[in-house]
Amino acid sequence: MECTNNKHPFVFLFWLVFLTPLVCSQLYYNFYDSTCPNLTRIVRYNVLSAMNNDTRIAASLLRLHFHDCFVNGCDGSVLLDTTSTFTGEKNALPNKNSVRGFEVIDTIKSALEKACPATVSCADILTLAAREAVFLSKGPFWVVPLGRRDGTTASESEANNLPSPFDPLENITAKFVAKGLELKDVAVLLGAHTFGFAQCFTFKARLFNFGGTGKSDPTLDGSLLQNLQNLCPNQASSDTNLAPLDPVTTNTFDNMYYRNLLNNSGLLLSDQALMGDNTTASLVNMYSKWPLLFFRDFAVSMEKMGRISVLTGQQGQVRTNCRFVN
Repeated sequence: MECTNNKHPFVFLFWLVFLTPLVCSQLYYNFYDSTCPNLTRIVRYNVLSAMNNDTRIAASLLRLHFHDCFVNGCDGSVLLDTTSTFTGEKNALPNKNSVRGFEVIDTIKSALEKACPATVSCADILTLAAREAVFLSKGPFWVVPLGRRDGTTASESEANNLPSPFDPLENITAKFVAKGLELKDVAVLLGAHTFGFAQCFTFKARLFNFGGTGKSDPTLDGSLLQNLQNLCPNQASSDTNLAPLDPVTTNTFDNMYYRNLLNNSGLLLSDQALMGDNTTASLVNMYSKWPLLFFRDFAVSMEKMGRISVLTGQQGQVRTNCRFVN
Protein backbone atom coordinates (compact mmCIF):
# COMPACT_ATOMS: atom_id res chain seq x y z
CA MET A 1 0.00 0.00 0.00
CA GLU A 2 1.30 3.46 -0.88
CA CYS A 3 1.01 5.49 2.29
CA THR A 4 1.20 9.08 1.16
CA ASN A 5 2.60 11.46 -1.38
CA ASN A 6 3.29 15.18 -1.07
CA LYS A 7 4.80 17.88 -3.22
CA HIS A 8 6.47 19.56 -0.26
CA PRO A 9 9.61 17.65 0.76
CA PHE A 10 9.58 18.82 4.38
CA VAL A 11 5.96 17.88 4.91
CA PHE A 12 6.55 14.53 3.24
CA LEU A 13 9.57 13.89 5.49
CA PHE A 14 7.47 14.69 8.56
CA TRP A 15 4.84 12.17 7.52
CA LEU A 16 7.44 9.60 6.57
CA VAL A 17 9.33 9.81 9.84
CA PHE A 18 6.52 10.32 12.33
CA LEU A 19 3.30 9.00 10.89
CA THR A 20 4.02 6.41 8.21
CA PRO A 21 4.51 3.44 10.58
CA LEU A 22 1.12 4.16 12.15
CA VAL A 23 -0.72 4.58 8.87
CA CYS A 24 0.85 1.67 7.01
CA SER A 25 0.66 -0.93 9.73
CA GLN A 26 -2.76 0.15 11.02
CA LEU A 27 -1.39 -0.18 14.54
CA TYR A 28 -1.52 2.94 16.70
CA TYR A 29 0.23 3.88 19.91
CA ASN A 30 -2.94 5.59 21.18
CA PHE A 31 -5.42 3.02 19.88
CA TYR A 32 -7.27 2.49 23.18
CA ASP A 33 -6.73 5.93 24.75
CA SER A 34 -10.41 6.84 24.54
CA THR A 35 -12.04 3.39 24.54
CA CYS A 36 -10.05 1.78 27.37
CA PRO A 37 -7.93 4.42 29.14
CA ASN A 38 -6.96 2.13 32.04
CA LEU A 39 -5.69 -0.66 29.81
CA THR A 40 -2.00 -0.43 30.71
CA ARG A 41 -2.75 -0.08 34.42
CA ILE A 42 -4.97 -3.17 34.41
CA VAL A 43 -2.42 -5.27 32.50
CA ARG A 44 0.46 -4.14 34.69
CA TYR A 45 -1.41 -4.79 37.95
CA ASN A 46 -2.32 -8.34 36.93
CA VAL A 47 1.12 -9.21 35.56
CA LEU A 48 2.74 -7.92 38.75
CA SER A 49 0.29 -9.92 40.86
CA ALA A 50 1.11 -13.05 38.87
CA MET A 51 4.84 -12.42 39.27
CA ASN A 52 4.43 -12.09 43.02
CA ASN A 53 2.88 -15.56 43.07
CA ASP A 54 5.17 -17.21 40.52
CA THR A 55 8.70 -16.00 39.82
CA ARG A 56 8.79 -17.92 36.52
CA ILE A 57 5.71 -16.32 35.00
CA ALA A 58 7.39 -13.23 33.53
CA ALA A 59 9.61 -15.28 31.22
CA SER A 60 6.66 -17.53 30.44
CA LEU A 61 4.51 -14.61 29.28
CA LEU A 62 7.27 -13.35 27.02
CA ARG A 63 7.69 -16.82 25.52
CA LEU A 64 3.93 -17.13 25.03
CA HIS A 65 3.95 -13.93 22.96
CA PHE A 66 6.86 -15.24 20.87
CA HIS A 67 5.07 -18.55 20.23
CA ASP A 68 1.97 -16.64 19.20
CA CYS A 69 3.65 -14.28 16.74
CA PHE A 70 5.68 -16.98 14.99
CA VAL A 71 2.56 -18.99 14.10
CA ASN A 72 0.44 -17.16 11.53
CA GLY A 73 1.25 -13.81 13.12
CA CYS A 74 0.43 -12.04 16.39
CA ASP A 75 -3.26 -12.93 16.44
CA GLY A 76 -3.74 -14.66 19.80
CA SER A 77 -4.09 -18.07 18.14
CA VAL A 78 -1.84 -19.72 20.73
CA LEU A 79 -4.49 -18.96 23.35
CA LEU A 80 -7.27 -20.91 21.60
CA ASP A 81 -8.42 -24.27 22.93
CA THR A 82 -9.04 -27.16 20.55
CA THR A 83 -12.59 -27.33 19.23
CA SER A 84 -14.55 -29.57 16.88
CA THR A 85 -13.53 -27.39 13.93
CA PHE A 86 -9.77 -27.01 14.50
CA THR A 87 -6.90 -28.30 16.61
CA GLY A 88 -5.33 -25.69 18.83
CA GLU A 89 -1.62 -24.96 19.16
CA LYS A 90 -1.30 -25.79 22.85
CA ASN A 91 -0.52 -29.45 22.21
CA ALA A 92 2.02 -28.87 19.45
CA LEU A 93 5.38 -30.38 20.39
CA PRO A 94 7.10 -27.05 21.22
CA ASN A 95 4.13 -26.03 23.40
CA LYS A 96 2.84 -29.15 25.12
CA ASN A 97 3.61 -29.18 28.85
CA SER A 98 5.82 -26.18 28.18
CA VAL A 99 4.11 -22.88 27.33
CA ARG A 100 2.27 -21.36 30.25
CA GLY A 101 0.65 -18.15 31.39
CA PHE A 102 -2.79 -18.77 29.90
CA GLU A 103 -4.50 -18.18 33.25
CA VAL A 104 -2.81 -14.78 33.57
CA ILE A 105 -4.15 -13.73 30.17
CA ASP A 106 -7.60 -15.02 31.20
CA THR A 107 -7.50 -12.91 34.37
CA ILE A 108 -6.47 -9.79 32.47
CA LYS A 109 -9.15 -10.38 29.85
CA SER A 110 -11.82 -10.80 32.55
CA ALA A 111 -10.80 -7.52 34.18
CA LEU A 112 -10.80 -5.71 30.84
CA GLU A 113 -14.21 -7.08 29.89
CA LYS A 114 -15.55 -5.42 33.04
CA ALA A 115 -13.73 -2.14 32.42
CA CYS A 116 -14.25 -1.87 28.66
CA PRO A 117 -16.32 -4.76 27.23
CA ALA A 118 -15.57 -6.23 23.81
CA THR A 119 -12.85 -3.67 23.17
CA VAL A 120 -9.33 -5.02 23.75
CA SER A 121 -8.17 -7.99 21.70
CA CYS A 122 -6.44 -10.98 23.23
CA ALA A 123 -3.55 -10.43 20.82
CA ASP A 124 -3.01 -6.93 22.22
CA ILE A 125 -3.35 -8.19 25.78
CA LEU A 126 -0.63 -10.78 25.17
CA THR A 127 1.63 -8.19 23.52
CA LEU A 128 1.23 -5.79 26.43
CA ALA A 129 1.64 -8.55 29.02
CA ALA A 130 4.97 -9.53 27.44
CA ARG A 131 6.18 -5.92 27.60
CA GLU A 132 5.11 -5.60 31.23
CA ALA A 133 6.78 -8.92 32.11
CA VAL A 134 10.09 -7.60 30.79
CA PHE A 135 9.75 -4.15 32.31
CA LEU A 136 8.72 -5.45 35.75
CA SER A 137 11.75 -7.77 35.67
CA LYS A 138 14.02 -4.68 35.48
CA GLY A 139 14.21 -4.79 31.70
CA PRO A 140 13.46 -2.10 29.11
CA PHE A 141 10.16 -0.32 28.59
CA TRP A 142 8.90 0.39 25.09
CA VAL A 143 5.68 1.86 23.76
CA VAL A 144 3.58 -0.85 22.13
CA PRO A 145 1.57 -0.04 19.00
CA LEU A 146 -1.92 -1.49 19.39
CA GLY A 147 -4.96 -2.38 17.34
CA ARG A 148 -4.38 -6.07 16.64
CA ARG A 149 -7.43 -8.21 16.08
CA ASP A 150 -7.82 -11.83 17.13
CA GLY A 151 -7.61 -14.74 14.74
CA THR A 152 -10.47 -17.19 14.41
CA THR A 153 -8.43 -20.36 13.93
CA ALA A 154 -5.17 -21.98 15.01
CA SER A 155 -2.52 -24.17 13.38
CA GLU A 156 -0.90 -27.03 15.24
CA SER A 157 1.21 -27.85 12.17
CA GLU A 158 2.65 -24.33 12.04
CA ALA A 159 3.32 -24.43 15.77
CA ASN A 160 5.31 -27.61 15.25
CA ASN A 161 7.65 -25.59 13.03
CA LEU A 162 8.59 -23.02 15.67
CA PRO A 163 12.30 -22.25 16.11
CA SER A 164 13.71 -25.00 18.30
CA PRO A 165 16.65 -25.26 20.72
CA PHE A 166 17.68 -28.27 18.63
CA ASP A 167 17.89 -26.23 15.41
CA PRO A 168 21.26 -25.05 14.11
CA LEU A 169 21.67 -21.29 13.95
CA GLU A 170 21.14 -21.18 10.19
CA ASN A 171 17.74 -22.89 10.53
CA ILE A 172 16.66 -20.57 13.31
CA THR A 173 17.77 -17.60 11.24
CA ALA A 174 15.82 -18.88 8.22
CA LYS A 175 12.67 -19.11 10.33
CA PHE A 176 13.18 -15.55 11.57
CA VAL A 177 13.80 -14.26 8.04
CA ALA A 178 10.60 -15.96 6.87
CA LYS A 179 8.76 -13.75 9.37
CA GLY A 180 10.38 -10.56 8.13
CA LEU A 181 13.11 -10.47 10.78
CA GLU A 182 16.88 -10.72 10.31
CA LEU A 183 20.03 -12.16 11.85
CA LYS A 184 20.42 -9.27 14.27
CA ASP A 185 16.91 -9.94 15.59
CA VAL A 186 17.93 -13.54 16.26
CA ALA A 187 20.84 -12.42 18.44
CA VAL A 188 18.72 -9.80 20.16
CA LEU A 189 15.56 -11.83 20.81
CA LEU A 190 17.50 -14.85 22.04
CA GLY A 191 18.61 -12.44 24.75
CA ALA A 192 15.20 -13.13 26.27
CA HIS A 193 16.91 -16.23 27.64
CA THR A 194 18.44 -13.96 30.25
CA PHE A 195 15.60 -15.08 32.52
CA GLY A 196 13.40 -18.13 32.85
CA PHE A 197 14.02 -21.87 32.81
CA ALA A 198 14.42 -24.75 30.37
CA GLN A 199 13.51 -28.40 30.76
CA CYS A 200 16.46 -30.79 30.93
CA PHE A 201 15.54 -32.65 27.76
CA THR A 202 16.22 -29.50 25.73
CA PHE A 203 19.94 -29.59 26.51
CA LYS A 204 20.67 -32.99 28.08
CA ALA A 205 22.54 -34.27 25.04
CA ARG A 206 25.19 -31.63 25.74
CA LEU A 207 25.79 -33.19 29.14
CA PHE A 208 26.16 -36.88 28.30
CA ASN A 209 26.12 -37.66 24.58
CA PHE A 210 27.06 -34.62 22.57
CA GLY A 211 26.85 -35.33 18.85
CA GLY A 212 26.59 -39.06 19.59
CA THR A 213 30.10 -39.16 21.09
CA GLY A 214 29.03 -40.48 24.47
CA LYS A 215 30.80 -37.50 26.00
CA SER A 216 29.80 -34.01 27.11
CA ASP A 217 29.99 -30.89 24.94
CA PRO A 218 33.65 -29.81 25.19
CA THR A 219 32.65 -26.14 24.80
CA LEU A 220 30.47 -26.15 27.92
CA ASP A 221 32.00 -24.58 31.03
CA GLY A 222 33.20 -27.35 33.38
CA SER A 223 31.63 -25.96 36.53
CA LEU A 224 28.28 -25.44 34.82
CA LEU A 225 28.51 -28.94 33.33
CA GLN A 226 28.89 -30.52 36.76
CA ASN A 227 25.97 -28.56 38.18
CA LEU A 228 23.75 -29.48 35.26
CA GLN A 229 24.65 -33.16 35.44
CA ASN A 230 23.58 -33.14 39.09
CA LEU A 231 20.34 -31.37 38.21
CA CYS A 232 19.65 -33.47 35.12
CA PRO A 233 20.97 -37.01 35.70
CA ASN A 234 21.22 -39.21 32.62
CA GLN A 235 17.82 -40.87 32.98
CA ALA A 236 14.42 -40.22 31.46
CA SER A 237 12.85 -39.25 34.77
CA SER A 238 14.89 -36.04 34.80
CA ASP A 239 13.73 -34.83 31.38
CA THR A 240 11.21 -32.36 32.79
CA ASN A 241 13.44 -31.03 35.57
CA LEU A 242 14.04 -27.30 35.24
CA ALA A 243 17.35 -25.48 34.95
CA PRO A 244 17.74 -21.69 34.89
CA LEU A 245 18.66 -20.27 31.51
CA ASP A 246 20.80 -17.78 33.43
CA PRO A 247 21.99 -19.20 36.77
CA VAL A 248 23.47 -15.86 37.84
CA THR A 249 20.48 -13.47 37.73
CA THR A 250 17.72 -15.98 37.03
CA ASN A 251 14.65 -13.76 37.44
CA THR A 252 16.12 -10.46 36.25
CA PHE A 253 16.01 -9.20 32.69
CA ASP A 254 19.55 -7.95 32.06
CA ASN A 255 22.51 -8.61 29.76
CA MET A 256 23.93 -11.51 31.79
CA TYR A 257 22.88 -13.91 29.02
CA TYR A 258 25.55 -12.47 26.75
CA ARG A 259 28.19 -12.47 29.45
CA ASN A 260 27.40 -16.13 30.06
CA LEU A 261 27.90 -16.91 26.36
CA LEU A 262 31.37 -15.35 26.48
CA ASN A 263 32.16 -17.71 29.36
CA ASN A 264 30.89 -20.78 27.46
CA SER A 265 27.94 -20.94 29.86
CA GLY A 266 25.02 -20.76 27.46
CA LEU A 267 22.51 -23.40 28.51
CA LEU A 268 20.98 -24.28 25.15
CA LEU A 269 23.15 -25.28 22.22
CA SER A 270 21.18 -22.81 20.09
CA ASP A 271 22.24 -20.04 22.49
CA GLN A 272 25.93 -20.91 22.52
CA ALA A 273 25.78 -21.20 18.72
CA LEU A 274 25.68 -17.40 18.56
CA MET A 275 29.40 -17.51 19.29
CA GLY A 276 30.03 -19.56 16.15
CA ASP A 277 28.98 -16.84 13.72
CA ASN A 278 31.08 -13.71 13.27
CA THR A 279 28.11 -11.35 13.07
CA THR A 280 26.22 -12.70 16.08
CA ALA A 281 29.43 -13.17 18.11
CA SER A 282 30.18 -9.48 17.59
CA LEU A 283 26.70 -8.59 18.85
CA VAL A 284 27.14 -10.87 21.87
CA ASN A 285 30.38 -9.14 22.74
CA MET A 286 28.82 -5.71 22.33
CA TYR A 287 25.70 -6.47 24.39
CA SER A 288 27.81 -8.07 27.14
CA LYS A 289 29.49 -4.68 27.63
CA TRP A 290 26.61 -2.30 26.98
CA PRO A 291 23.35 -3.37 28.66
CA LEU A 292 21.50 -0.22 27.63
CA LEU A 293 22.35 -0.90 24.01
CA PHE A 294 20.89 -4.39 24.38
CA PHE A 295 17.78 -2.91 26.00
CA ARG A 296 17.35 -0.46 23.12
CA ASP A 297 17.77 -3.10 20.44
CA PHE A 298 15.56 -5.58 22.30
CA ALA A 299 12.74 -3.04 22.37
CA VAL A 300 13.14 -2.45 18.62
CA SER A 301 13.15 -6.17 17.80
CA MET A 302 10.16 -6.81 20.05
CA GLU A 303 8.14 -4.15 18.27
CA LYS A 304 9.15 -5.66 14.91
CA MET A 305 8.09 -9.12 16.09
CA GLY A 306 4.84 -7.71 17.44
CA ARG A 307 3.90 -6.54 13.93
CA ILE A 308 4.23 -9.96 12.25
CA SER A 309 1.17 -10.63 10.06
CA VAL A 310 -1.19 -8.73 12.35
CA LEU A 311 -4.93 -8.58 11.72
CA THR A 312 -6.32 -5.04 11.85
CA GLY A 313 -9.42 -3.04 10.96
CA GLN A 314 -12.30 -5.40 10.22
CA GLN A 315 -10.11 -8.49 9.98
CA GLY A 316 -10.58 -11.18 12.61
CA GLN A 317 -12.49 -10.25 15.74
CA VAL A 318 -12.15 -9.13 19.34
CA ARG A 319 -12.73 -12.26 21.39
CA THR A 320 -14.66 -11.95 24.62
CA ASN A 321 -12.94 -15.13 25.89
CA CYS A 322 -9.36 -15.63 24.76
CA ARG A 323 -9.75 -19.40 24.70
CA PHE A 324 -12.62 -19.46 22.22
CA VAL A 325 -13.74 -17.77 19.03
CA ASN A 326 -16.86 -15.64 19.53
